[in-house]
Amino acid sequence: MDLEDYYRILGLRSGVSFADVKASYRRLVQQYHPDINPNDLKAKDKFIAVTEAYKFLQTVLPPEEIKPRTSEVKTDVSSAREVQTQPAAPKATVISHPPNLEDIEQRLKWKTYEQLQRFLQERRFPQAIALAEALMARLPADAEVRQWLAIAYQIWGRVLITEKQLPKARIYLKKALKTDPYNKALWNEVQQDFQRLELKL
Repeated sequence: MDLEDYYRILGLRSGVSFADVKASYRRLVQQYHPDINPNDLKAKDKFIAVTEAYKFLQTVLPPEEIKPRTSEVKTDVSSAREVQTQPAAPKATVISHPPNLEDIEQRLKWKTYEQLQRFLQERRFPQAIALAEALMARLPADAEVRQWLAIAYQIWGRVLITEKQLPKARIYLKKALKTDPYNKALWNEVQQDFQRLELKL
């Protein structure tokens, strides 16, 4: 298997950033996880292939540099010693700054993602969709959140196909495509779901 194949497994073209690889991996793992697709051998094989592709690309792609925030930059030992040898300054009232709004949003996003995973594993699909829709309303420009919502729609659509609720399944599969229209891997998967749906009619 060559490098192109690993990118293809993750639904990507070669040359994309490590952040894109990571985002695609997270989305696909959520989609094909054995807990979400019990007794589905194709999903299990896809899950294994996606994991192997990610692990391989992780070794060849450099993770993007993360610059530490100024509050996290440590002072060097010599300057720390100088501070200790100076006479203590009179105590002043310390005004703590409120947390950065972006940090709060990111914490909310990942806490919601964990809850979304729990709902999907427990097969509480309407709750998972409601949660993902609420997060999408809060973070409308976030590409990962859009992917999560589209996948939640797709998974629920698949369940509805197996439960023979075909008109409702069609609605949710269409919502998946509308939510994340430029996601090729999702598009291909949903097209297969539509074919399964047509066979049931």
